[in-house]
Amino acid sequence: MYLNCHSYYSLRFGTFSEIELLEMAQRYGVTDLVLTDINNTSACLNFVRKAPEYGIRPVIGIDFRNGAQQQFVGIAHNNEGFKELNGFCSYHSHNKLPIPDRAPDFRNVFVIYPFEQVLALEKTEFAPHEFIGISVENLRRLPFSRYKDRIDRLVIQQPVTFRNQRDFNAHRLLRAIDNNTLLSKLQPSDQGNPMERMMPQQELLERYAVFPHIIENTQRLLEQCSIDFGFGKSRISQNQQVFGTSKEADFEYLMELCKEGLHKRYPNSTPKIKTRLERELGTIREMDFVSYFLINHDIVSYAKRKGYFHVGRGSGANSIVAYIIGITDVDPIELDLYFERFINPYRASPPDFDIDFSWKDREDVTAYIFERFPNVALLATYNTFKYRAVVRELGKVFGLPKEEIDRLSDGRFDRDILDILPQKVLKYGKLIKGFPNHLSVHSAGILILDRPIHWYSATDLPPKGFPTVQFDMIIAEDTGIFKFDILGQRGLAKIRDAIDIIHENQPGNLPYDITEVERFKRDPNINDLLSKGKAIGAYYVESPAMRGLMCKLRVNDYLGLVAASSVIRPGVSSSGMKDEFIRRHRDPERREEAHPVLAKIMPETYGIMVYQEDVLKVAHEFAGLDLGEADVLRRGMSGKFRSREEFVAVEAKFRANCHEKGYPNVLVQEVWEQIASFAGYAFAKGHSASYAVESYQSLYLKCYYPLEFMVAVLNNGGGFYSTEHYIHETKMCGGIVHPPCINQSDHPNCIKGKDIYLGLGYLKNLESLVIKRLLTERQLHGDYRSLDDFIDRVAISLEQLTILVRIGAFRFTRKQKSELLWQAIFKLNATKRSTGHPKLFRPEHREFILPRLEHSWLEDAYDQMELLGFPLYGYFDLIAEELESSLTAKDMSRNKGRTILLYGILVNTRFHTTTQGKQMRFCTFTDLEGNYFDTVHFPKVVGKYPIHGRGVYACYGKVSEEFGHYGLDIVWSKKMPLKPDPRSPEEPTFQHNPFAKKAGHKQIQS
Repeated sequence: MYLNCHSYYSLRFGTFSEIELLEMAQRYGVTDLVLTDINNTSACLNFVRKAPEYGIRPVIGIDFRNGAQQQFVGIAHNNEGFKELNGFCSYHSHNKLPIPDRAPDFRNVFVIYPFEQVLALEKTEFAPHEFIGISVENLRRLPFSRYKDRIDRLVIQQPVTFRNQRDFNAHRLLRAIDNNTLLSKLQPSDQGNPMERMMPQQELLERYAVFPHIIENTQRLLEQCSIDFGFGKSRISQNQQVFGTSKEADFEYLMELCKEGLHKRYPNSTPKIKTRLERELGTIREMDFVSYFLINHDIVSYAKRKGYFHVGRGSGANSIVAYIIGITDVDPIELDLYFERFINPYRASPPDFDIDFSWKDREDVTAYIFERFPNVALLATYNTFKYRAVVRELGKVFGLPKEEIDRLSDGRFDRDILDILPQKVLKYGKLIKGFPNHLSVHSAGILILDRPIHWYSATDLPPKGFPTVQFDMIIAEDTGIFKFDILGQRGLAKIRDAIDIIHENQPGNLPYDITEVERFKRDPNINDLLSKGKAIGAYYVESPAMRGLMCKLRVNDYLGLVAASSVIRPGVSSSGMKDEFIRRHRDPERREEAHPVLAKIMPETYGIMVYQEDVLKVAHEFAGLDLGEADVLRRGMSGKFRSREEFVAVEAKFRANCHEKGYPNVLVQEVWEQIASFAGYAFAKGHSASYAVESYQSLYLKCYYPLEFMVAVLNNGGGFYSTEHYIHETKMCGGIVHPPCINQSDHPNCIKGKDIYLGLGYLKNLESLVIKRLLTERQLHGDYRSLDDFIDRVAISLEQLTILVRIGAFRFTRKQKSELLWQAIFKLNATKRSTGHPKLFRPEHREFILPRLEHSWLEDAYDQMELLGFPLYGYFDLIAEELESSLTAKDMSRNKGRTILLYGILVNTRFHTTTQGKQMRFCTFTDLEGNYFDTVHFPKVVGKYPIHGRGVYACYGKVSEEFGHYGLDIVWSKKMPLKPDPRSPEEPTFQHNPFAKKAGHKQIQS
């Protein structure tokens, strides 16, 4: 009998979940319940799915409001009605239109106007599907109203938003946040009525007993409503089922694609390959996944036509069909990948393809998908109120000053001495913590469905411009809606841009086809980079941990890199098997320690589980499960499915089969524990192999075109490290790096031979409009000949011109920066006004004779630190103290076990929490020669010798060695001071600089 219920997906209004609503309704004996969130359908599908578990028949609709003002409630008569409601809601959301006073002429929707709204509108005409909602509070006014005689139009509309006063308090906080107002100034009209609560069904009926026709009308309305999405065992896939004209035609097309691609992938195909192909095609057809393959193939084919690179990864790399038709580039035969990891009879959901594109190309691919297929939307995700967001929002609601909010947000406070208001913030913050705050877009998920999107959900139109549903991945899968993962990454953009830069910079030395990965795998020079960890800039293999692991494993081939990509994952590390894998890899005799059964099952990894597929192998060959059952076991170990009946049954069968095979209980338990600690975190082997293919492509470019590749890395935002460190790596590759120049630089970095000119975009305070003017004018009328010529041709303010002068952008004039700065002030009349539009007739410029002004390279370095964020001069040249040691990273191998002093520039640092809850620190430095060394800061020294930002550190410690990789266990460390800023007379502040105000000087944090 409740036609107007809200969950907390009535964003910044509701106060409990749809499940808590069902629990409350069950307690109160409610058998029919309508969920009507405000301008939102996020909870509808899950509400419909879960309601039967509580003995409740679900009905859904939308409460249409402008702010807190309720216009009307729409209740879906059936699924078509829900589609109508979603379309209406979406139209107003996409176009940012207010909800009108009167509902449209719905065909499958019941419309309920609240009593107050009917009075305000003086509405007298009602369509057959329109009703007047009477709340418990309205019952006193109804007998005195002109609507008391509209017997057939009156229904119960007792809104449900709160359970108790606590919920109402939380609601008021949410409304204050939504209205960006102090809680004390929140208007009653901006919040709900505290009486919007549920009462036991019998009590509700007793309240309306005087008006039995209202009860009858309500009951009749509810009986006419029915909604069904085929949940539970009856769930079927809602994805687009037919790619072409029919399922039969689709399968013929898929076989044709396989026939065309087989010779390209396998010029000498074997019976094993053909048998595998036939088996896969049969399973794909039997499980009705043909359209899923063809849709992915269509997306990839579009990208190839446009010249976009892609990586097909995920468990899809286990499919020979996917490999042959070009969705992936990983050969499952070469890597012995099980198809059952991808598709098996126990897997109700479609297989999983993750397709990566360049971050620059992804939006165009997404646009193509929306144009190519009729029913497409992006998947949503929920941003919830987390601690920091709660504290910041409530701090404003309670009127706390910013400093106090920052202190609470950062956790820098003693609760015992807090004032009343901060205590309230923390106390009431618990009321809304975890509530959904707003909807966002899933990082990769795209839905391609058989029915119109609005059959399932209303949609929003976020800044990306693509309609986005209002539910997340978990709800989608439970409904039978399975996402296509279209991702963007920078690694592919680096490869694409590097090739373009090579064509421009070395037109006579063009690279091989980047898809010829087999050639790269066999190249000893590329493999040498792997074994030595020289992979800075290469996708996925450049982090300190990965480079260190490659050195320890002496990775020198593709399979070794595939293994390293998975060994580094938490599952292998946490199970203690990473170190054992390294030992067995380096020492063949140690491989004899593996259990004979496991060594036979996994000879490639020496009897150690490294990949998710190894779980399948062990379960299949060790415990006698079929591969479908083995995959149930693997998925169950992730935790998500652990409680499901099929997993429990498979575990029992695993143990029973092992007992029948006569394995000792100790061995069975040991293997089981390895699986349990490992399976939820390991990579699929195909996933690792997909990454390794892209890594080889990057390493090929890094090996043979290092400068062009590093410029591409820089132009795509770098990667694991800072811009400054990628510039260091560029120099180590032989590049000559120059500051921005008005005649040589572009917005991004550019290369001419070995000379690399940093992009104008690096200048933090240089306006984009100035850059655009500068480049456009240069392109149209040629290089700038002098400062005067530049001033005549480009409209620019003194402040912006000063930035260019100070960074050395006019160094081609061979004049001192200080002279150019004074000239700029004189010529622009020492004002901040722009020079205006270029004049038709250029004025004559006076030449000012200035005395020679002192200038040093150190001033340039400080200008670079301020304007670029880093110096192009070496940090070792900038430190103020003499070095007490000349040892470098190369000397560590000769000093194992000794304490030595090394000096290094900080590259990267990270914390690690020990099992005792204490903090350790791991750092990477570059030494005097530019080579790397790693340090370990144990808990005793972490707090005593902190690491504060970039710069040179003296690192004194004991040299340790692990699998041929040397490191320094820190005893003490110290940051070396920099030479004082010569631009300032005393302290390194810019307040005394004559150009400080105009140039936007800031304190340097070195």
